[in-house]
Amino acid sequence: MKDSAIKQKELFGQPIGLYILFLTEMWERFSYYGMRALLVLYMTASTLGEDARGAGLGWTEKEALALYGWYTMLVYVASIPGGMIADKLLGQKKSVLLGAIILCLGHGVLVMTDTWAFYTGLGLVIAGVGLLKPNISSMVGGLYKEGDIRRDKGFSVFYIGINLGSLLATMIVGLVVAEWGWHAGFGLAGIVMVLGLINYIYGQKYLTHVGNLNVDKEDENEISYGQLYGKLLKSSKQLIITLLLIVASAIGWFNLGWGYGLLFLTLTAITALLMMIYKELETQVFKDRFLVLLLSFIMVIIFWGAFEQAGGLMNLYTDTKTDRDLFGWKVPTVMFQSLNAGFIILFATAVASFWAKRKLKSKEASSLFKMALGIIIMGFGFLFMVFAAMEFEKSGSSSMIWLVLAYLFHTLGELCISPVALSFITKLAPVKYASLMMGVYFAATGLGNKVAGIIGESASDFGELTIFSGILIFTVLIGGLFILMLKPLKRLTHGVEEKERDLKNEEAEGFELADN
Repeated sequence: MKDSAIKQKELFGQPIGLYILFLTEMWERFSYYGMRALLVLYMTASTLGEDARGAGLGWTEKEALALYGWYTMLVYVASIPGGMIADKLLGQKKSVLLGAIILCLGHGVLVMTDTWAFYTGLGLVIAGVGLLKPNISSMVGGLYKEGDIRRDKGFSVFYIGINLGSLLATMIVGLVVAEWGWHAGFGLAGIVMVLGLINYIYGQKYLTHVGNLNVDKEDENEISYGQLYGKLLKSSKQLIITLLLIVASAIGWFNLGWGYGLLFLTLTAITALLMMIYKELETQVFKDRFLVLLLSFIMVIIFWGAFEQAGGLMNLYTDTKTDRDLFGWKVPTVMFQSLNAGFIILFATAVASFWAKRKLKSKEASSLFKMALGIIIMGFGFLFMVFAAMEFEKSGSSSMIWLVLAYLFHTLGELCISPVALSFITKLAPVKYASLMMGVYFAATGLGNKVAGIIGESASDFGELTIFSGILIFTVLIGGLFILMLKPLKRLTHGVEEKERDLKNEEAEGFELADN
């Protein structure tokens, strides 16, 4: 009886477990975004330590953006093995715990000034986020029964936690670094991660019914990745595609280096697994929904490939080419990244209410439409970066107002795609592959981050004006293309969101009858 009461206990109409996960994710995102905001600046800072921030690594911008792309990609690609480990070995709840512990160690190592500590710390952060990130998001979905109309709102609350952590990090870390140096900033990230770990351990009593490993080996949801890969040898079409991708990976290895070769081989393994999952799905409805889910990941890659210029190219542009003087105070570069999180907290509820009202009026408000529109809105944010680059070419400096407007549009676009995509996965993904598909989503996010790094690197050859203009045009075209494809894509979902709306209407009618 006691456990049952805990499971059903709510706060503000949501399970208390949501707020435990909210706080854990908030502190994890503080640690991640705090370090992310410093990374490129630290790598490009002089080794002589010419200001209060201390010595950096002295890398070129191109070298720093290259590592930034690899690091931010691997942080999210690690979600694939993180999801598998949760599905097969530990369960989501224990995977989050282990990930949090590894993150604490990683940020602790980054406090040291040695080169080995820098690379080791980054590696531990990659492993920790890979275990924590996909599984904590899946646990949020597990708090709700199928058809529960509170699910989308729950993910919106969770998303606010993500951005509150980001806001606090980018507001505070820049000031800490300006006063005590780079490694004090890395140390602060570690301290707050410990707070997240303590919160998660304390809140276990509210999470007893979610994220547990299913130990029933006879259960129909039992997954065998080895068997899926084994069946690949008996599936001619899938095998041919996989072999062609392996050949392409080998070519990439010799032409682009071992790093890209390993990346392509990893993507080949993931593609083969997804093809076999698609083949193994029992009904055409599940197959169609799975296909739509994979197509939505294309939008995810494109969105984050543009959006993640914030931590790379836009970060460097802010540091070197933007007039940061505000009433006689020079605003720290890192603090500009707090605009994104701040705008999310200000506008998240308004954007969610806008879409809710459209849905009640039976106007287009599907997840796919929101995601495509989000890409277009975010793309228009780069119009202001085009204006900034044009101003810099004329006067040698650009106004910070262009950055503020760019981050505003990027944020509005993000609110249309990121929390929506998380909820969309929990609606369309087959239950037995829930953690894996959440991992694939974050891997798609990681690929977007790598694309962002590659685009940022090219700025040294083509210039910021050309890069910002190209991103603007490409994102608007891609978003428009998905809107044109909206009707056939919605048909392939077989009304999964319409059914959710019907349940909501039935519940509303039930409340009216009760009132009468």
